[in-house]
Amino acid sequence: MFNLFKKKKSEPSRGDQYLSLKIREIVKETPDTVSIYFEQPEPYLDYKPGQFITVILDINGKEERRSYSLCTSPFVDPFPGISVKRVSGGIVSNYLNDQLRPGKTMEIMKPMGNFTKDFHSKNNIQYFMIAGGSGITPIMGLIKSILINEPSSKVTLLFCSRNEEQIIFKKNIDLLASQHPEKLEVIHNLSQPSADWTGMKGRLDSTKVKEVLSWSEDASKSEKRYFVCGPEGLMSTTLNTLKELNIPESIIHEESFYSDLDAKEAAMKASGEIGPSLTREITVNVEGQDYTYEVAPDKTILEAGLDNNVDMPYSCQSGLCTACRGRLVSGKVDMIEDAGLSAGEIADGYILCCSSKAASSDIKIIIE
Repeated sequence: MFNLFKKKKSEPSRGDQYLSLKIREIVKETPDTVSIYFEQPEPYLDYKPGQFITVILDINGKEERRSYSLCTSPFVDPFPGISVKRVSGGIVSNYLNDQLRPGKTMEIMKPMGNFTKDFHSKNNIQYFMIAGGSGITPIMGLIKSILINEPSSKVTLLFCSRNEEQIIFKKNIDLLASQHPEKLEVIHNLSQPSADWTGMKGRLDSTKVKEVLSWSEDASKSEKRYFVCGPEGLMSTTLNTLKELNIPESIIHEESFYSDLDAKEAAMKASGEIGPSLTREITVNVEGQDYTYEVAPDKTILEAGLDNNVDMPYSCQSGLCTACRGRLVSGKVDMIEDAGLSAGEIADGYILCCSSKAASSDIKIIIE
């Protein structure tokens, strides 16, 4: 039986990073994707375009957490929303597509994430947005925010989908393009289109990326920004192409929905990047309280903490979000995946507990 997560009286209270949202509306975007819009809480939900929330559900008696990007813009949309694409065998994505109804309440972790930017009316930027499948979700919020806040900027969207039926937000994208013909250029690429499709088709490759960048370049814009989000293949192809074109990393923003921690850990071990496999005793400070526990070689800092009933925040458990972010104040860890962290956060000593393993015995981590 499926139930929305409800906290038991015996459980410790959640920290300030948690809140409850009531579902206002559910919109069927494609046969396998829904958008879920929430009533605004009091005070209003504070988020930036491109960020994500973590939903917390009780499914068959087990707590499940998943991160989903917000598809809305706080500058345009009165109600915050997420879009969820069904994954074959996916416990949470299938539940969210099939079981939810307006009026129900869902517990979430507050918005976070670095796939965003600040907006200014004087900006004169050309934005290249390259998305695949559900990777359009955070980009939708970004596009709407740019269009309303930056009258001199322009957006070129290259959106890759399987076929016409699978184009998420197609009506909304078409509407925005018709309302802003000089500011929003939309190029669809379908990998399995119908026979009468006349647009770009086939698997996205480096040649197509270069063609779109060349066609769309606007010399009147003073600077460029690149936002990339989608499946692993699209991400790899696009980022490698941008590197080949000598695009500075500082103006490339990427958001990945996939990480293979086991493969990355094996590669790091093979190259000698991970230290000896030993059990270590560490201390984690969560909201001002110290917890000391042992971390075995086959456990991450987060996994060992949860095994010891430490109420640590977490979400994706694959190093892509920042829900489990902590600041390493002493000791050494081996961080297998750091994609969720910015370069500045890493320089400031932040780690992701879900993808970090203990590499010394004097570790102390503060989770605020």
